[in-house]
Amino acid sequence: MPSKDQVLGDFYYREAKRGGYRSRSALKLKEIAEKYRIFRKGQVVIDLGAAPGGWLQVEREMVGPEGLVIGVDLSPITPLPFDNVRLIRGDIAAPDIIEQVCKLAGGKADVVVSDLAPKFSGIHDLDHVRQLDLSTMALAVSSRVMRAGGSMIMKVLMGSEFKRFFSSVEPHFGSVRIHKPKASRESSSEVYLVCMGFRGKSSS
Repeated sequence: MPSKDQVLGDFYYREAKRGGYRSRSALKLKEIAEKYRIFRKGQVVIDLGAAPGGWLQVEREMVGPEGLVIGVDLSPITPLPFDNVRLIRGDIAAPDIIEQVCKLAGGKADVVVSDLAPKFSGIHDLDHVRQLDLSTMALAVSSRVMRAGGSMIMKVLMGSEFKRFFSSVEPHFGSVRIHKPKASRESSSEVYLVCMGFRGKSSS
């Protein structure tokens, strides 16, 4: 008999395919976006860890043709059929990649999202720490490219260092919420931090 995770996983996989999305994780972002009203038409969005592109699809829907979506990943991403979805292949830790992002954004982004994840080893404590390292990097990038008042969504893995990381994020934003989307497997330790009201560089 299939487990609850398997049943739900199959359901959300089918729902994503039915909606034309490249990944079931697109439904996670849709849920977050609708609950917290993160996106608006015409915004500039930067997506870190954007492959295979499911989140890019949702972001483009939300900001419309007048917005701009910039996706960054080490892995190649099949282009989307929209002129305002731009792709950068590279490491977000590299200064030249950050400069490319800043140049494309034309100033400051309204929203930064991060679905970054390491290559999982299967050892939870190790994967947890590696993932938080990536999230810390994403937070640093956001401080470079996000306007004051902007929002950030980032995936994190729960574990022994979560409280410390959460405490490091809070001073940068007016509000930080923890959200576990319905499309996330119950057995998964992943949650998403929904951060609103970026205070700017002076808070660091």
